[in-house]
Amino acid sequence: MNEPGKAIQHAILKTIEWFYPPFRKFIPPETFRYAATGGFNLLLDIFLYFVFYNFILAKKIVDLGFVAISPYIAAFLFVFPITFTTGFLLAKYITFTGSPLRGHVQLFRYVLSVAGSILLNYVLLKFFVEYCSIWPTVSKIITTVFVVTYSYLIQRYFTFKTG
Repeated sequence: MNEPGKAIQHAILKTIEWFYPPFRKFIPPETFRYAATGGFNLLLDIFLYFVFYNFILAKKIVDLGFVAISPYIAAFLFVFPITFTTGFLLAKYITFTGSPLRGHVQLFRYVLSVAGSILLNYVLLKFFVEYCSIWPTVSKIITTVFVVTYSYLIQRYFTFKTG
């Protein structure tokens, strides 16, 4: 990593470490870093989605000539590559720094883990809403707990495996 990259990595780690002491008794540092970076990436995703949907796309259908995309799906499609990239970089350089795997292997595995998260989101939402008759918002909250747990475990023990 180049010098500016190292400086950014150091600043992010110092910031996370500053907030860590009250949680030290409850969760290990790696899990806290995962929660901090994942939380940041989630907030970035929501913020960018809001900006794209409301201002860049102005809530208008995106007509590509051969297909028309609703503004809420188009906003997701524009934002996803950004937060996919930031999520991978934060996981690689902040959270799971001890992995000996090469970057291209980690990236391929990250693609698989994200695809699994998307599939798990879909399946669990369908299950909770349609088969369990749970309200969609409550279903989303329950689903998020499962997906975050899956995501942490798959990234820790597969994507950025340390041993």
